[in-house]
Amino acid sequence: MRRKSRIPPSPLPQRDGVDPVRIRLPEGGGWATVREHLVERLAPPAEVIDGMIADGLIVGADGRPVAVDTAYAPGTFVWFHREPPDEERVPFALDVVYRDEHIVVADKPHFLATTPRGSHVTETALARLRRDLGIPALGAAHRLDRLTAGLLLFTVRPEERGAYQSLFGDRLVRKEYEAIAPYSPGLALPSTVRSRIVKERGVMAAREVEGEPNAVSLVELSDRREALGRYRLTPGTGQTHQLRVHMNALGVPILGDPLYPVVTGPVPAGDFRRPLQLLARRLEFTDPVTGHEHRFVSGRVLEAWDSYDTWASPDLLAETAQ
Repeated sequence: MRRKSRIPPSPLPQRDGVDPVRIRLPEGGGWATVREHLVERLAPPAEVIDGMIADGLIVGADGRPVAVDTAYAPGTFVWFHREPPDEERVPFALDVVYRDEHIVVADKPHFLATTPRGSHVTETALARLRRDLGIPALGAAHRLDRLTAGLLLFTVRPEERGAYQSLFGDRLVRKEYEAIAPYSPGLALPSTVRSRIVKERGVMAAREVEGEPNAVSLVELSDRREALGRYRLTPGTGQTHQLRVHMNALGVPILGDPLYPVVTGPVPAGDFRRPLQLLARRLEFTDPVTGHEHRFVSGRVLEAWDSYDTWASPDLLAETAQ
């Protein structure tokens, strides 16, 4: 059995808090040069790849630029930085609520993605924190949807990341969310919702199907104000869009949701009107490295509860974001 190639350290530094792209050259394929493989594998046209090679932007493990005639060597690696997309800055603060030598806990605003992906690269919580805190090795232990605000856990040391990620995989983290949704006098709460949720690649909305439940959520009404309810949501599992799907199934979809009950999204970049009224309010866990009991609470306020007219008015919200 062929031993898996050891991944050498990146010869390129991060750029704006974003790691360079790393590509392993696979076995087979019949490519004579690295350039031939990259032209076949990558999305940009050949002239873009040639331009990057000419400018010395694609490098090998030794940091030397790949030349147009560099021979193909299976199992080796090359690195380069993608040109970041034009991104609309998310005009809301990303607050650090706790930091030690092992972890960083941040309070994410609505509309800011957790980690670089797709059209959201430098305008992400991870990239911002790496830049602002000067911690290039910072990594995310879990994620929140771009439209969801609230608490996020990041790890400082790469060798410890797996221990913190396992807390979430093993359901050893108590997460509590807050949501604003219509008040339904006929809805009996508290209620534990159990269903099977599937999320198909390329389809924006998740859906409930028949079968063994894989999603469990405790839904409680913590307050009400006329036609609005303030709900406390405690997920027992972590399926994609789980809380949004379950609130919709109860007949009280979360305010500002572009997918449930009707798909109207995705929310375009730069559109900061009517943020989804869902907040990761609390995060509690026993630190797997230090043994310390952590309890964090978001300081954010959901706009529809604090000032429904401001949240509901696009003009007022646009003025707030400026």
